[in-house]
Amino acid sequence: MNVIDSCWRTKSDWAVNRKALANCVVGYGKATLGGKYGAIYVVTSPYDDPVNPKPGTLRYGVIQSVPLWIVFARDMVIKLKNELIVNSFKTIDGRGAKVEIAYGPCITIQGVTNVIIHGISIHDCKPGMAGQVRSSPTHAGMRGGSDGDAISVFASSNIWIDHCYLARAKDGLIDVIHASTGVTISNNYFTQHDKVMLLGHNDKFITDKVMKITVVFNHFGEGLIERMPRVRIGYAHVANNKYDEWKMYAIGGSANPTIFSEGNYFVAPDNRSSKQVTKREATNWQNWKCNRQRMCL
Repeated sequence: MNVIDSCWRTKSDWAVNRKALANCVVGYGKATLGGKYGAIYVVTSPYDDPVNPKPGTLRYGVIQSVPLWIVFARDMVIKLKNELIVNSFKTIDGRGAKVEIAYGPCITIQGVTNVIIHGISIHDCKPGMAGQVRSSPTHAGMRGGSDGDAISVFASSNIWIDHCYLARAKDGLIDVIHASTGVTISNNYFTQHDKVMLLGHNDKFITDKVMKITVVFNHFGEGLIERMPRVRIGYAHVANNKYDEWKMYAIGGSANPTIFSEGNYFVAPDNRSSKQVTKREATNWQNWKCNRQRMCL
Protein backbone atom coordinates (compact mmCIF):
# COMPACT_ATOMS: atom_id res chain seq x y z
CA MET A 1 0.00 0.00 0.00
CA ASN A 2 1.06 3.61 -0.44
CA VAL A 3 1.98 5.74 2.55
CA ILE A 4 -1.51 7.21 2.89
CA ASP A 5 -3.30 3.87 2.90
CA SER A 6 -0.75 2.19 5.14
CA CYS A 7 -1.30 5.00 7.64
CA TRP A 8 -4.93 4.00 8.33
CA ARG A 9 -5.98 0.82 6.48
CA THR A 10 -3.66 -1.36 8.53
CA LYS A 11 -5.29 -0.18 11.75
CA SER A 12 -8.00 -2.61 12.84
CA ASP A 13 -9.73 0.09 14.87
CA TRP A 14 -9.97 2.69 12.06
CA ALA A 15 -13.78 2.67 12.19
CA VAL A 16 -13.78 3.74 15.84
CA ASN A 17 -10.86 6.09 15.38
CA ARG A 18 -11.90 7.81 12.16
CA LYS A 19 -10.25 11.13 12.91
CA ALA A 20 -6.80 9.51 12.74
CA LEU A 21 -7.23 9.78 8.97
CA ALA A 22 -6.31 13.46 9.26
CA ASN A 23 -2.79 12.39 10.26
CA CYS A 24 -2.29 10.55 6.95
CA VAL A 25 -2.25 13.35 4.39
CA VAL A 26 0.99 13.97 2.48
CA GLY A 27 2.21 16.68 0.15
CA TYR A 28 1.24 20.33 0.13
CA GLY A 29 -2.06 19.62 1.86
CA LYS A 30 -0.31 17.95 4.80
CA ALA A 31 -1.44 20.62 7.28
CA THR A 32 -5.13 19.94 6.54
CA LEU A 33 -7.11 19.19 9.69
CA GLY A 34 -10.64 18.87 8.36
CA GLY A 35 -12.96 18.22 11.28
CA LYS A 36 -10.32 16.49 13.39
CA TYR A 37 -11.06 18.56 16.49
CA GLY A 38 -14.83 18.55 16.10
CA ALA A 39 -17.72 16.23 16.92
CA ILE A 40 -18.91 13.34 14.77
CA TYR A 41 -21.96 14.31 12.70
CA VAL A 42 -24.01 11.52 11.12
CA VAL A 43 -25.85 11.99 7.84
CA THR A 44 -29.09 10.03 8.04
CA SER A 45 -31.02 11.43 5.06
CA PRO A 46 -30.19 12.14 1.39
CA TYR A 47 -32.75 14.97 1.30
CA ASP A 48 -31.46 18.41 0.29
CA ASP A 49 -32.71 21.95 0.88
CA PRO A 50 -30.24 24.60 -0.35
CA VAL A 51 -31.65 27.42 1.80
CA ASN A 52 -32.95 25.80 4.98
CA PRO A 53 -31.22 22.43 5.34
CA LYS A 54 -32.59 20.04 7.93
CA PRO A 55 -30.54 18.31 10.66
CA GLY A 56 -29.39 14.89 9.51
CA THR A 57 -28.70 16.02 5.95
CA LEU A 58 -25.27 16.49 4.43
CA ARG A 59 -25.82 20.17 3.71
CA TYR A 60 -26.77 20.90 7.33
CA GLY A 61 -23.46 19.40 8.45
CA VAL A 62 -21.13 21.06 5.95
CA ILE A 63 -22.42 24.61 6.56
CA GLN A 64 -21.89 24.59 10.32
CA SER A 65 -19.41 27.09 11.77
CA VAL A 66 -17.79 24.58 14.12
CA PRO A 67 -15.45 21.73 13.11
CA LEU A 68 -17.29 18.49 12.26
CA TRP A 69 -16.29 15.01 11.13
CA ILE A 70 -19.17 13.96 8.87
CA VAL A 71 -20.02 10.26 8.37
CA PHE A 72 -22.98 8.40 6.86
CA ALA A 73 -25.47 6.10 8.57
CA ARG A 74 -26.09 4.03 5.43
CA ASP A 75 -25.62 3.87 1.68
CA MET A 76 -27.24 6.79 -0.10
CA VAL A 77 -27.42 8.73 -3.35
CA ILE A 78 -27.61 12.47 -2.71
CA LYS A 79 -29.09 14.51 -5.55
CA LEU A 80 -28.35 18.10 -4.59
CA LYS A 81 -30.79 20.82 -5.59
CA ASN A 82 -27.98 23.38 -5.81
CA GLU A 83 -24.22 23.51 -5.25
CA LEU A 84 -23.05 22.21 -1.87
CA ILE A 85 -21.02 24.99 -0.23
CA VAL A 86 -18.64 23.54 2.36
CA ASN A 87 -17.56 25.58 5.38
CA SER A 88 -14.12 25.46 7.03
CA PHE A 89 -12.90 22.59 9.23
CA LYS A 90 -15.08 19.86 7.77
CA THR A 91 -14.38 16.24 6.87
CA ILE A 92 -16.77 14.34 4.61
CA ASP A 93 -15.85 10.72 5.35
CA GLY A 94 -17.62 8.11 3.23
CA ARG A 95 -15.84 5.06 4.63
CA GLY A 96 -18.21 2.25 5.59
CA ALA A 97 -21.01 3.29 3.25
CA LYS A 98 -21.53 3.72 -0.49
CA VAL A 99 -22.16 7.44 -0.81
CA GLU A 100 -22.84 9.12 -4.12
CA ILE A 101 -23.32 12.80 -4.91
CA ALA A 102 -24.79 12.65 -8.39
CA TYR A 103 -27.28 13.86 -11.01
CA GLY A 104 -27.35 17.46 -9.81
CA PRO A 105 -24.96 20.26 -8.82
CA CYS A 106 -21.97 19.06 -6.81
CA ILE A 107 -19.35 20.47 -4.39
CA THR A 108 -18.03 24.02 -3.97
CA ILE A 109 -15.14 24.82 -1.60
CA GLN A 110 -14.87 28.61 -1.65
CA GLY A 111 -13.00 31.01 0.60
CA VAL A 112 -12.46 28.44 3.34
CA THR A 113 -9.73 26.31 4.87
CA ASN A 114 -9.20 22.80 6.25
CA VAL A 115 -11.56 20.57 4.27
CA ILE A 116 -11.15 16.81 3.74
CA ILE A 117 -13.29 14.88 1.25
CA HIS A 118 -12.67 11.14 1.45
CA GLY A 119 -14.23 8.01 0.03
CA ILE A 120 -17.28 9.24 -1.85
CA SER A 121 -18.46 8.98 -5.45
CA ILE A 122 -19.11 12.24 -7.30
CA HIS A 123 -20.48 11.87 -10.80
CA ASP A 124 -22.91 13.16 -13.42
CA CYS A 125 -22.67 16.68 -12.02
CA LYS A 126 -24.87 19.45 -13.46
CA PRO A 127 -24.57 23.25 -13.32
CA GLY A 128 -26.16 24.94 -10.33
CA MET A 129 -28.99 27.41 -10.73
CA ALA A 130 -28.95 31.07 -9.80
CA GLY A 131 -30.60 31.51 -6.43
CA GLN A 132 -30.20 31.48 -2.68
CA VAL A 133 -27.77 28.94 -1.21
CA ARG A 134 -26.83 28.72 2.47
CA SER A 135 -23.11 28.71 3.30
CA SER A 136 -23.29 29.00 7.11
CA PRO A 137 -25.95 28.89 9.82
CA THR A 138 -26.23 32.67 9.63
CA HIS A 139 -25.80 33.37 5.92
CA ALA A 140 -27.69 32.42 2.78
CA GLY A 141 -26.60 34.41 -0.24
CA MET A 142 -27.52 34.80 -3.87
CA ARG A 143 -25.42 32.59 -6.14
CA GLY A 144 -25.04 33.10 -9.86
CA GLY A 145 -25.08 29.38 -10.65
CA SER A 146 -22.17 26.92 -10.52
CA ASP A 147 -20.36 25.66 -13.63
CA GLY A 148 -21.00 21.98 -13.09
CA ASP A 149 -17.65 20.91 -11.61
CA ALA A 150 -17.56 17.79 -9.49
CA ILE A 151 -15.36 19.66 -6.98
CA SER A 152 -14.51 23.35 -7.33
CA VAL A 153 -11.82 24.72 -5.00
CA PHE A 154 -11.84 28.53 -5.10
CA ALA A 155 -9.63 30.84 -3.00
CA SER A 156 -9.17 28.14 -0.36
CA SER A 157 -6.29 26.48 1.46
CA ASN A 158 -5.44 23.24 3.27
CA ILE A 159 -7.67 20.97 1.21
CA TRP A 160 -7.36 17.19 0.85
CA ILE A 161 -9.37 15.13 -1.68
CA ASP A 162 -8.68 11.42 -1.28
CA HIS A 163 -10.10 8.06 -2.42
CA CYS A 164 -13.00 9.53 -4.39
CA TYR A 165 -14.54 8.30 -7.63
CA LEU A 166 -15.06 11.17 -10.08
CA ALA A 167 -16.73 10.92 -13.49
CA ARG A 168 -18.93 12.75 -15.98
CA ALA A 169 -19.34 16.35 -14.91
CA LYS A 170 -20.61 19.20 -17.05
CA ASP A 171 -17.38 21.15 -16.49
CA GLY A 172 -14.22 19.86 -14.76
CA LEU A 173 -13.88 16.98 -12.33
CA ILE A 174 -11.61 19.00 -10.02
CA ASP A 175 -10.81 22.70 -10.52
CA VAL A 176 -8.41 24.46 -8.14
CA ILE A 177 -8.38 28.19 -8.87
CA HIS A 178 -8.14 31.77 -7.55
CA ALA A 179 -4.98 31.46 -5.44
CA SER A 180 -5.97 28.24 -3.71
CA THR A 181 -2.96 26.52 -2.18
CA GLY A 182 -1.91 23.77 0.22
CA VAL A 183 -3.93 21.15 -1.69
CA THR A 184 -3.39 17.40 -1.97
CA ILE A 185 -5.36 15.31 -4.48
CA SER A 186 -4.63 11.63 -3.86
CA ASN A 187 -5.81 8.07 -4.46
CA ASN A 188 -8.77 9.12 -6.60
CA TYR A 189 -10.15 7.30 -9.63
CA PHE A 190 -11.02 9.54 -12.59
CA THR A 191 -12.94 8.21 -15.58
CA GLN A 192 -15.22 9.11 -18.51
CA HIS A 193 -14.54 12.81 -18.81
CA ASP A 194 -12.95 15.38 -21.12
CA LYS A 195 -11.23 18.19 -19.16
CA VAL A 196 -10.29 16.41 -15.97
CA MET A 197 -8.35 18.74 -13.67
CA LEU A 198 -7.52 22.44 -13.94
CA LEU A 199 -5.01 24.06 -11.59
CA GLY A 200 -5.07 27.83 -12.07
CA HIS A 201 -7.82 30.25 -13.11
CA ASN A 202 -6.46 31.64 -16.37
CA ASP A 203 -3.13 32.59 -17.94
CA LYS A 204 -3.33 36.19 -16.66
CA PHE A 205 -4.40 35.50 -13.07
CA ILE A 206 -0.97 36.07 -11.55
CA THR A 207 -2.22 35.62 -7.97
CA ASP A 208 -2.14 31.89 -8.70
CA LYS A 209 1.65 32.09 -8.26
CA VAL A 210 1.05 31.09 -4.63
CA MET A 211 -0.56 27.83 -5.68
CA LYS A 212 1.16 24.66 -4.44
CA ILE A 213 -0.62 21.41 -5.18
CA THR A 214 0.27 17.72 -4.87
CA VAL A 215 -1.34 15.20 -7.25
CA VAL A 216 -0.29 11.74 -6.08
CA PHE A 217 -1.33 8.04 -6.23
CA ASN A 218 -4.32 8.74 -8.50
CA HIS A 219 -5.59 6.48 -11.26
CA PHE A 220 -6.59 8.33 -14.42
CA GLY A 221 -8.68 5.62 -16.02
CA GLU A 222 -10.57 4.95 -19.21
CA GLY A 223 -12.48 7.53 -21.21
CA LEU A 224 -10.38 10.58 -20.30
CA ILE A 225 -9.15 13.11 -22.84
CA GLU A 226 -6.97 15.86 -21.32
CA ARG A 227 -5.92 17.93 -18.26
CA MET A 228 -4.54 15.36 -15.82
CA PRO A 229 -3.80 18.06 -14.73
CA ARG A 230 -3.42 21.28 -16.73
CA VAL A 231 -1.40 23.77 -14.66
CA ARG A 232 -1.24 27.55 -14.96
CA ILE A 233 1.32 29.80 -13.27
CA GLY A 234 1.61 27.90 -9.96
CA TYR A 235 3.52 24.80 -8.78
CA ALA A 236 2.27 21.23 -9.04
CA HIS A 237 4.02 18.06 -7.88
CA VAL A 238 2.55 15.22 -9.95
CA ALA A 239 3.87 11.90 -8.70
CA ASN A 240 3.17 8.16 -8.73
CA ASN A 241 -0.04 8.38 -10.74
CA LYS A 242 -1.25 5.83 -13.28
CA TYR A 243 -2.52 7.02 -16.66
CA ASP A 244 -4.59 4.77 -18.95
CA GLU A 245 -6.05 5.39 -22.39
CA TRP A 246 -6.08 9.19 -22.51
CA LYS A 247 -7.03 10.59 -25.91
CA MET A 248 -5.12 13.90 -26.21
CA TYR A 249 -2.56 14.52 -23.48
CA ALA A 250 -1.93 13.64 -19.86
CA ILE A 251 -0.11 16.58 -18.21
CA GLY A 252 -0.28 20.10 -19.63
CA GLY A 253 0.87 23.57 -18.70
CA SER A 254 0.65 27.19 -19.76
CA ALA A 255 1.70 30.62 -18.44
CA ASN A 256 5.07 29.38 -17.10
CA PRO A 257 3.98 26.95 -14.41
CA THR A 258 6.34 24.66 -12.54
CA ILE A 259 5.36 21.01 -12.94
CA PHE A 260 7.46 18.39 -11.17
CA SER A 261 6.42 15.07 -12.72
CA GLU A 262 8.03 11.95 -11.28
CA GLY A 263 7.32 8.26 -10.93
CA ASN A 264 4.20 8.34 -13.12
CA TYR A 265 3.11 5.36 -15.22
CA PHE A 266 1.75 6.14 -18.68
CA VAL A 267 -0.06 3.60 -20.88
CA ALA A 268 -1.42 4.70 -24.27
CA PRO A 269 -2.25 1.45 -26.07
CA ASP A 270 -4.30 2.73 -29.01
CA ASN A 271 -3.31 5.32 -31.64
CA ARG A 272 -0.17 5.88 -29.64
CA SER A 273 1.35 8.32 -32.10
CA SER A 274 -1.51 10.79 -31.62
CA LYS A 275 -1.21 10.97 -27.84
CA GLN A 276 1.00 13.34 -25.86
CA VAL A 277 2.28 12.64 -22.38
CA THR A 278 2.99 16.33 -21.81
CA LYS A 279 1.62 19.35 -23.63
CA ARG A 280 2.94 22.89 -23.37
CA GLU A 281 -0.03 25.15 -24.06
CA ALA A 282 1.90 28.40 -24.52
CA THR A 283 3.59 30.41 -27.25
CA ASN A 284 6.91 30.60 -25.37
CA TRP A 285 7.18 26.99 -24.25
CA GLN A 286 10.51 26.63 -26.07
CA ASN A 287 12.02 28.72 -23.25
CA TRP A 288 10.87 26.34 -20.53
CA LYS A 289 13.61 24.34 -18.85
CA CYS A 290 13.03 20.64 -18.21
CA ASN A 291 15.24 18.13 -16.50
CA ARG A 292 15.07 14.40 -16.95
CA GLN A 293 12.21 14.16 -14.45
CA ARG A 294 10.23 16.74 -16.45
CA MET A 295 10.53 19.51 -13.94
CA CYS A 296 9.71 22.54 -16.09
CA LEU A 297 10.16 26.24 -15.36
